Amino acid sequence: MKLLELKLNYFRNYEAAAVTFSPGVNIFLGSNAQGKTNLLEAIYFLALTKSHRTSLDKDLISWMQKEAQVSGVVSRRTGTTSLELTLTNKGKKARVNHLNYPRLADYIGYLNVILFAPEDLNLVKGAPQLRRQFIDREFSQMSSKYLYLANQYRATLRQRNQYLKQLQTNQMSDEILLEVLTERLILFGSDLVLRRIRFVTQLAQAAEPIQAKITSANEQLAIEYVSQWDQQQLVDQSTLQQAMWTTFNRVRKKEILTGMTQFGPHRDDLKFLVNQHDVAVFGSQGQQRTTALVVKLAEIDLMKQETGEDPVLLLDDVLSELDQARQTQLLAALQAKIQTFITTPSLSDVAQQMIQTPKIFNIEAGTISE
Repeated sequence: MKLLELKLNYFRNYEAAAVTFSPGVNIFLGSNAQGKTNLLEAIYFLALTKSHRTSLDKDLISWMQKEAQVSGVVSRRTGTTSLELTLTNKGKKARVNHLNYPRLADYIGYLNVILFAPEDLNLVKGAPQLRRQFIDREFSQMSSKYLYLANQYRATLRQRNQYLKQLQTNQMSDEILLEVLTERLILFGSDLVLRRIRFVTQLAQAAEPIQAKITSANEQLAIEYVSQWDQQQLVDQSTLQQAMWTTFNRVRKKEILTGMTQFGPHRDDLKFLVNQHDVAVFGSQGQQRTTALVVKLAEIDLMKQETGEDPVLLLDDVLSELDQARQTQLLAALQAKIQTFITTPSLSDVAQQMIQTPKIFNIEAGTISE
């Protein structure tokens, strides 16, 4: 999979821009606040219909404008596909090959991207929410069924929490709706957990040889999915659903008292073990960064395995956060493998000897020049 070209209209600080890319490495070069990350963000937005930097879509529209547009042409094994997203204050409209896609969930997957930004170095030691976002963001691109389940679970969770708050304030005393919402939450949540476990298992299998190679076989990496239910309850969906019903019935009074759903995949986590020790607790900063790097590289292999296509890699000013050895490891792993976009304020931050014939773009005040 390659992104052949990108067009922007009133996206962030780009009034209008049109650019064609190399199928290999593309470098966005420029000082801070000129638009390098905005350009990378536009590619991410074209793929996932949302930003990795803000939850407010209106922030993506240029100042004093009513709408923004991002479009591109993607090359896949099956041919080329044109993608187009229009963003207004009223919402988003998606088009694929000039046909309207009313449901954004049907649009996601035509362009698969993996983003590696400085904040991703906190994947190992950061808050559990970061790891849950990582899981849902990446796995949703690999499976339309996973995306559907994640969306349905989140919507049901919001409804259930709202109803619990109503019960908490005695505005309602009828708990029949709570039973219905709990049933839906268990239906979607049990399927979601088992799919997460399958993907995490595959991710761990892809990461293990990469970790061994990077550390000269001195370190073994394992990735575990941390659920609120034990292994015996995670054998199949029916068994897990029974365990979830038992749990929710046990904590019903507490949930009404707190107005919050206490259990479910929205509270699960990931654990990274290096030589059987939790690297978030016992690992050095170097081991934690190496683990984050290995996980990103493993993602590339897993996404190829699940979709049949190499994803596009976005490196947002992350090279300056890595030492020379890890830079070299990352770029060597990517060499002639997948299309890569790199933002950097200076070419001195890039191990150029590891990149063959990169295409370099200078970014200045929302203007792109090759």
